Amino acid sequence: MPSTALIALFIGIATGISVLLISYSLSKLKAEVPREEREYMDPLPSILKMSWPLITFIEYHFCSRLPPAWLEKTHKRLQETGVGYILTAEQYYAVRIFSTIVAFLLTLFSLHALDHSSPWILVGMTLLGNYYPEIWLRDVRARREKEILKALPVYLDFITLAVEAGLNLTGAIKQAMDKGPHGALRNEFQMITRDLRAGVPRADALRRMENRLNMKAISSFVGTVIQAEKMGASVGAALRVQSQQRRIERFQRAEKLAMEAPVKLILPLIAFIFPVTFIVLAFPIVVKFMQEGML
Repeated sequence: MPSTALIALFIGIATGISVLLISYSLSKLKAEVPREEREYMDPLPSILKMSWPLITFIEYHFCSRLPPAWLEKTHKRLQETGVGYILTAEQYYAVRIFSTIVAFLLTLFSLHALDHSSPWILVGMTLLGNYYPEIWLRDVRARREKEILKALPVYLDFITLAVEAGLNLTGAIKQAMDKGPHGALRNEFQMITRDLRAGVPRADALRRMENRLNMKAISSFVGTVIQAEKMGASVGAALRVQSQQRRIERFQRAEKLAMEAPVKLILPLIAFIFPVTFIVLAFPIVVKFMQEGML
């Protein structure tokens, strides 16, 4: 018994020392993380605010050592979705690591609470936690593209009217920003004016927007403007053609969605509405047969 108590005391002391050393090491590693300057960044979503200290910890100690090619590719994707104004490529990978850890721990806790053991569920949910930021980024890009395509004809109309009224392209863009709807496209035009104030040539500022968005409609608009200025043609006439083309494309997309709606309704009708309708119609008939002894 004395030897058992001595062993237990030794294990307790060793455990306490280990906890203290781990806590001290983590505090030192946390102190090494530099303070982040977010003055020129967009505010964080509420879901990231609570876990941001841990994400920056993972970013500094792990994700900053990732291959530059990965970071450059991810940075370009973040710029295309507009998320590049919220977090960097290193922070995006840190978010993926954090999401994987949270998914693993939550699944493990849920399985333990349900007294159930399933390695496949644990692995599947962990992989889902790892790919969830990727899915979210894809959805953000799709919504951003729809918003830009919807607002582009309006901005082209404002720019065309301003150019035909005698303003240059820079002044026309500023007028369109004042009158046009708020959103992603307005932010992109705002970045163009910021680049122009910084001394960037207009063609380069437009090319930067084209590279950030990587959309066919924006590439057509930028190419038309640059070509018209280079050839000395009328920018207003070129922009009017662009505006009409974008509006036609918007109506075509709306018609396509309207034609797809009946096809998309087939599955909900077959799976949910038709069975309920048949049950409602058949219930009084079955009850009548049961009362008459026919069933």
